[in-house]
Amino acid sequence: MSLQSTVRPWLAATARSSSKSLRRNSFQRAIRCVQTVAEEPPQAAASSEPLRTPRDWLNFQTRRADVGTLIDTFNRYGSTQNAKNTYKPSHGLHKPPAQATISALLASGAHFGHHASRMNPSFVPYAYGTRSGITIIDLDQTLPMLRRAANLVRAVAHAEGQIVFIGTRPDLRPIVQKAAERLGPQGFHVGDRWLPGTLTNKIPLFGLDVVKSTKVVPDLVILLNPLANMNAIRECAIEHVPTIGIIDSNVDPRIVMYPIAANDESTRTAELIAGVLSIAGREGAALAAAEKKRRAEKAERDPNRRNHYNN
Repeated sequence: MSLQSTVRPWLAATARSSSKSLRRNSFQRAIRCVQTVAEEPPQAAASSEPLRTPRDWLNFQTRRADVGTLIDTFNRYGSTQNAKNTYKPSHGLHKPPAQATISALLASGAHFGHHASRMNPSFVPYAYGTRSGITIIDLDQTLPMLRRAANLVRAVAHAEGQIVFIGTRPDLRPIVQKAAERLGPQGFHVGDRWLPGTLTNKIPLFGLDVVKSTKVVPDLVILLNPLANMNAIRECAIEHVPTIGIIDSNVDPRIVMYPIAANDESTRTAELIAGVLSIAGREGAALAAAEKKRRAEKAERDPNRRNHYNN
């Protein structure tokens, strides 16, 4: 049975009951005719004329009551999407999810690798298979790798460590900048070019006084395009700085300490991964600030503890 055959008898009965009630209420008192243009749908343009008689005004009110009743009845079966809860492409950069899911990774294109002939032999455990000659990355392994990296970022931020986001492609610059902003004073980013010797040749580069008074070596480095920043990876390995990187099918996962198997050429994938990691870092920093505030309040209440806290 079609929807029209079901709705039309009900709508006709509703119109008859509405007409009767309106006639009783309207004909008991005099109706003042108002020159109002009837609000008709486009398909009824022939009857959209000024209301001249009480009968026209009655028909106009009847039609409006029928439409209102129909909308109120079927409103709960309609869509609940609006401008606030509808996904927009800018949400990946400005409103990333706090928790990653396989569906989110799949929607961002994280499962697309390079051609099967370019697959690195060390990447075989993270490959699901091939499709039309393209390597498909196993997202069942990508998700726990991303969650492990998020736990690491949260722990480093909780310990008040410095975290550097590196993405040197033009489309990655706003991503690393936004990710560093979420971490506040603990977040830094490199969006143009990693200067060789930043960590291994820091004294001639920054000066002895700066190296002694300022912390130059970060506690964690996150790379969104590792192949283009091999100098940064080598320097981090020399300085014993842990690294997190998005590893594609043509890359050896062992070049970073905590690999995340995903498509490193997709901007949406980079937005998702950097957003999840930066939000985890923000949570760790907020946790550390709350604990520090709680210790300070306890020290204020206990004089002995306050002296110990100050020392």
